[in-house]
Amino acid sequence: MSIDSSIPGEREGPPGAVLPRDKELVLKVIPMPADCNANGDIFGGWVMAQVDLAGSVIPARYAKGRMATVAVNQFIFKQPVRVGDILSFYSELTRIGHTSITVKVEVYAERFSSQGQYIKVTEASVTYVAIDDAGHPRPVPPRE
Repeated sequence: MSIDSSIPGEREGPPGAVLPRDKELVLKVIPMPADCNANGDIFGGWVMAQVDLAGSVIPARYAKGRMATVAVNQFIFKQPVRVGDILSFYSELTRIGHTSITVKVEVYAERFSSQGQYIKVTEASVTYVAIDDAGHPRPVPPRE
């Protein structure tokens, strides 16, 4: 496995997961001790909230306005998230409907103790609906 020297430390870190090149990095965050459960791992609900934020970035940009989460179609916790991990959230559009947009979000952790190496910790599929100022669904532009 080779390291992409044009983006040092951002795309690959041997050994471990290779960060996606076909998705957009939409959020980076570090969980803190207040985000832990009794086992010392980060709350799944905290991760879900971050995925919801990250997942909404591209749909809101595409639809040029407000979006509301309408469905979590799939959510898989692959590995625990730990305090101090640097989490990178990558997103891509997977479906554009009349008023809704579905995205896939993948989350990679760069462990504090092994920086430069990544592990995929979560993946999800989330659907958002475009809404107007009154909170009613509104059409989104068709895919080009």
